[in-house]
Amino acid sequence: MTTRPPKSGGPKGRKPQAGKFSTSKFRGGKAQADGRARTGPRTSARDAAERAARNRGEDAGTRDPWGAQAAAAPAPARPPKPRRDAAAPRDAAAGKPGSRPPARRSAAPSPVLATAPAPASAPAPGPTRREQRAAASATLASGVQTLTVEPDEAGMRIDRFLTARFPLLPFTRVQTIVRKGELRVDGKRAKPNDRLEPGMSVRVPPLRLDQPTERPRSAAREQDDAAFIRSLILYEDADMMILNKPFGLAVQGGSGTVRHVDGLLAALTGPDGQKPRLVHRLDKDTAGCLIIAKTRLAAATLAKSFRSRAARKIYWALTAGVPRVRQGRVSTYLAKEEPTDADARMRVAKHGDEGASHALTYYAMVDQAAQKLSWLSFKPVTGRTHQLRAHAAHIGHPIVGDPKYFSVENWELPGGIQNRLHLLARRIVIPHPRTGKPIDVSAPLPPHMAQSWNLLGFDAARYDPIVEAPEA
Repeated sequence: MTTRPPKSGGPKGRKPQAGKFSTSKFRGGKAQADGRARTGPRTSARDAAERAARNRGEDAGTRDPWGAQAAAAPAPARPPKPRRDAAAPRDAAAGKPGSRPPARRSAAPSPVLATAPAPASAPAPGPTRREQRAAASATLASGVQTLTVEPDEAGMRIDRFLTARFPLLPFTRVQTIVRKGELRVDGKRAKPNDRLEPGMSVRVPPLRLDQPTERPRSAAREQDDAAFIRSLILYEDADMMILNKPFGLAVQGGSGTVRHVDGLLAALTGPDGQKPRLVHRLDKDTAGCLIIAKTRLAAATLAKSFRSRAARKIYWALTAGVPRVRQGRVSTYLAKEEPTDADARMRVAKHGDEGASHALTYYAMVDQAAQKLSWLSFKPVTGRTHQLRAHAAHIGHPIVGDPKYFSVENWELPGGIQNRLHLLARRIVIPHPRTGKPIDVSAPLPPHMAQSWNLLGFDAARYDPIVEAPEA
């Protein structure tokens, strides 16, 4: 039994046309003219290429990629597969009928075909969108500085940190930078009272540093300022000193304030360039103990002692009237009447009010004069602005000479007593920044308070009952 050859693909009963669908082309074992066996499909890629060449009137041999001439030439190195574009035609070698084979200029072997063609140098690609945004940001942030907090700056408030790093920058400008969110600490917005830790990254916006308008300080003025500061020293060692701040001398500069402790300390700048630093503050009209650190490390350690309430402070005051309870405790919330005013009057607020902070003070009456005046001793546990002055007024016994909180009706100042704030930072006990041992220093009465004490017959050496008051 013989096997019939497969039928042609034409209609039934129609004979295949000569030269197109000859059965001899599909019989196994039949060799082609180039010596290859016909084992592929009835319509191969080569057939399609030859047919397309004949339709164009070209010699199929000139575009025959499978011919003997092409086989004799070594195959060129295959370049990396390019990324195919959606609009690009498919390669003829993909086996799609009707697809166009790649054109070749000549069938003869060429040295260009023997070796891989060198890829043409593509034009340098432009910057990516991310790179463009980064470049734009760098342009906009020209002048931006990134500072790293040093170990000896640990615990510093962010506003004090800027003031220390940029002495020519006005303090009002520092507050504006922080308030507007232009300052970032580790990528986050910061508040003026935020504390810094070593290693933190502080991003500072472009600064317009004020050039000093005053004339260069003379050597004689430096000596006078240094001598004045040294005359106020109550205690001093290599790490710290405690000054007896006089009445009327501001601790820091401000609007219209030219002479202040912070500026005078510049006269004591050491050979290493380190200027003594403020650790805490006192009101301009409050006299008494003021702690100064000589190094950054001492300043950070002393500041931590204040925050942890390891420092103990005692204040003396002359108040109007005599309290019924000779020894007591005042606990309130205090907030500024004008939040934008740095020296605004403090008011007693409620818990939860905007800007309200808890304030705690212990008081004890040391002596009194004719049921008209009292010598009160205060021990503040917290350190709020105007805390003692506001608390004294809150219990009905404002401090004599206080221009902000004294509001007793029909009050007449006793003869011989000056109309000045009678408040003294009498005593301070704080751990030494290096040894940890307590440093106990007391300040004498300022001249106007000494005059009042003498007039009223108060003995400054009398026992102070506030010493036995609770610590917290």
